[in-house]
Amino acid sequence: MPPLDQQGRSRTEGGKRPNPRCHRPDSIDHNEEEFMKVKQTPIAAAVSLALLGAAFAAQAEEAQAPAPAQLDQVVITGIRASLQTSATIKKNATAIVDAVSAEDVGKLPDSDVGQALGRIPGISVGRDFGVGASVSIRGTDPQMTYTTLNGQTVASTGWYDQKDVDRSFNYSLLPPELIGGMEVYKSSQADLTEGGIGGTVIVKTRKPLDQPAGTAFVSVKMGKGSISGADREASGLYSWRNEAKTFGVLVAGTVEKGNYIRRGIEADNRWNGDVEPTVFVQDRKRQAANITLQARPVQGLELGLNYLHLNYDANNSNTSQYIFSGEDPQDCKQTNPVNGLCTLHTRTTADPTSEHVFFQNWVRRASMSSDSLVLDGSFHGEGFKVSAVGGSTKAKGGTDQTANFAYVNAPPTDPNGWGTANAYAPLPLWTGTIDATGQQLKLYPSSNQSVTMSNLPGQSQSESWANGRGPNQDKEDFLQLDASIDLDGGMLTAFKFGLRGTNHSFTKSGQVGLYAAAPKTVGTPTLFDGSVQLGGWNVPKPNIGAMLAAASGNLTGWVDDRSAYGLLNEKNQAAYGMFEFETPQLRGNFGLRYVHTKASATGYVFDGTLWPTTDPQYTANNDGWSKSLTTQSASYGKFLPSLNIAYDLQKDLILRFAAAQAMTRPNFANMFLAQVVGFNDKNTQNDAFNYGTPALKPQTSNQFDLGLEYYYGRGNLVSAALFYKKIDNFITTTTQYHQKIGVVSPDTGLDDWSLYRYINAGGGSIKGLELQANHGFGNGFGTQANYTFSNATAPSSSYEDQLNMFTLSSRHNANLVGYYEDSNYTARLAYSWRSKYMVRESGWYGDRMHAPYGSLDLSLGWNITKQLRLSFDATNLLKRDDIQYGAADPASSVRPSLKAGFPIWSYEGERTYRLGLSAKF
Repeated sequence: MPPLDQQGRSRTEGGKRPNPRCHRPDSIDHNEEEFMKVKQTPIAAAVSLALLGAAFAAQAEEAQAPAPAQLDQVVITGIRASLQTSATIKKNATAIVDAVSAEDVGKLPDSDVGQALGRIPGISVGRDFGVGASVSIRGTDPQMTYTTLNGQTVASTGWYDQKDVDRSFNYSLLPPELIGGMEVYKSSQADLTEGGIGGTVIVKTRKPLDQPAGTAFVSVKMGKGSISGADREASGLYSWRNEAKTFGVLVAGTVEKGNYIRRGIEADNRWNGDVEPTVFVQDRKRQAANITLQARPVQGLELGLNYLHLNYDANNSNTSQYIFSGEDPQDCKQTNPVNGLCTLHTRTTADPTSEHVFFQNWVRRASMSSDSLVLDGSFHGEGFKVSAVGGSTKAKGGTDQTANFAYVNAPPTDPNGWGTANAYAPLPLWTGTIDATGQQLKLYPSSNQSVTMSNLPGQSQSESWANGRGPNQDKEDFLQLDASIDLDGGMLTAFKFGLRGTNHSFTKSGQVGLYAAAPKTVGTPTLFDGSVQLGGWNVPKPNIGAMLAAASGNLTGWVDDRSAYGLLNEKNQAAYGMFEFETPQLRGNFGLRYVHTKASATGYVFDGTLWPTTDPQYTANNDGWSKSLTTQSASYGKFLPSLNIAYDLQKDLILRFAAAQAMTRPNFANMFLAQVVGFNDKNTQNDAFNYGTPALKPQTSNQFDLGLEYYYGRGNLVSAALFYKKIDNFITTTTQYHQKIGVVSPDTGLDDWSLYRYINAGGGSIKGLELQANHGFGNGFGTQANYTFSNATAPSSSYEDQLNMFTLSSRHNANLVGYYEDSNYTARLAYSWRSKYMVRESGWYGDRMHAPYGSLDLSLGWNITKQLRLSFDATNLLKRDDIQYGAADPASSVRPSLKAGFPIWSYEGERTYRLGLSAKF
């Protein structure tokens, strides 16, 4: 029997294949009383979907007529069900799509949203502070991944002041319990919103009319890491609908609190050969709430209202104990011949007259939040459908307060000035060996390096220069109109067209804390709470709240930092037309999307004016900046054609081809007007301007895909795909030295500047191969496997490190999953691996190569009863370390520690455990 369409017609009888974007297999009502008791077949699944589709179409009629007798429902749940749903979405899609489907309410396959996406072939996930935070598709930069919530933009900012302002969505905001599934479009089509050269991720929340009436879910989880502290989470969902299935309400929420600790070693080598054992401690609190209203008041009409609130509190401390290996050059036993840095250092006896240790504590109050309110409606009539979506999404986040407490083992009278700005502390001096000969730096102390309260002064005050904050805001208002007309002639089955308009603004800002003329001190013991391990020994653990309060006590106010301010605004309009076609063996779509963008950037002008110190807005950061704002504007338009073809070579053997032009708008960090380095800083070698502009063109890609997919059994598949992207308009930097701009730097008395400008230049390419196989053995066991090869090359001139590698792009990605399940137990062992990749950050950390990384993860489940389930998850069982090293071209202008394989940064691998208990009613 051939598969059935939404009306129950055979596809070989001229009916249309179900459109996965309109009709989702994961909307099946799951009945826990039938858990794993009914064997599901593809034919039975199609029948179930057809029956549900027919039932939805008759909602209004059911409200006025007695409900007919209903057939017993075929139910699937568990790992196999999730794989089958994902395979069905992939098979029925006309574009090249992969999906992750929740096994049931609250049961996304992984405990981390980014990790779940990372199981999809072609996707690699950038982990940040222990969680998946960014997604790269087929070797592209995460900036080229466009993430949507139910098809619309989600506003997002970061919480960390050392990160670039960018367009990527931070996945650490999303609790997996709120998600029904995710789809990744790797090929473009005209009705998809532009922005993703790599691809488009559609995160889907649940709808009340898709759930059984009175569905309730509650879950509690507790976790612990081999390094980090305890983690606690509670989540719940309740969905109600009336008997006529014409109105429903869904409410869901999650609260998670935890303590994350990251231990490692940084080796910056910019300050007397400094090597810094470092520990980062973060008090996390994640909250999320989702409210959805859905109505079908009359036949063919559907209305929806969705509100999503996401909040992430991330107060943190960063403690470093600086060891200065360059103070006694005779202790260096081996030097790297390329960058000249010491790679093997041994100090047998400490000399207090020439050697120092610096103990520094940064504390930050940080957070980010995102709120989205979306109203949508659609009307489906005879042979046509119209729909509208409108709403607003806004986010705010960043560092709300920064403070620093530092101590050095040198008195204020030290002739080298070590003690003039830091509190004196009799810290233990370093003796031992520093081994930087490999990619991971190793420390071997020969004396006790632990710091106790006896090593710190009795009274302390915050550093006067370090008080600041940097809040950011992101907002988009959007309206989208779509229509589809059925066509009855020939192979063309439908024509779809639409309009979309958005108004998007991003604002970055900064303030400087004004320090009191007569600062107060506080008792040092009140600033610390217990101890934490660092470099293999113990140091006092900062009390984040106490340190921030002590710093606030010495502030008399806040002043806007004009050098930190920037406002970007984009007004985007798009229109598209797309034909869908289908024959008994061939189906697909082709269309054209036109995009127009007007971008503007607003900021202060750098004219060299020195502010009088009596000005109430005076701060050294504002010297050289005007009090007036200036705005620059530019616009561009792009036509984006697309073609997607799926050809049934046999019943379950599909040949796919896709061709399209896609685009990604310039990164926000490249569009802000100006940044200045070196003005009046007493350093005559670094006077420079960095110019951004809203006139940058978007990056565009001509891309092609060719794939072969074979489906068999229940959710089993084997597929292979070739892909190619030719990317133009890469953003790079031009450099001009010794330029006159009409501004004299007071420290040099010269109008002599280095100018760096962002421009569009050059192009890159990505060539690759994807292989995927899912197989269930029929006895409860099954496996998933995929491998992706991405040869992604970018213009080396685009990056300061002069390497022709896309950011966060691995050449090799692989996943291997084995699982077992029956009616009572589930088990899954998954290994993910990716080859080396470049991590690029502006500011202090710079560009580093990340060593190959793999994670072995375990998930276990026990269905105690039909409603109650116990779960256990363990991640990074092998405790793989996070290792990053310098790999820049030796001729590049980056600092020496970022070259020649120098081990600049490594953090200990952490194994984490989580035990959960959930109930569904």
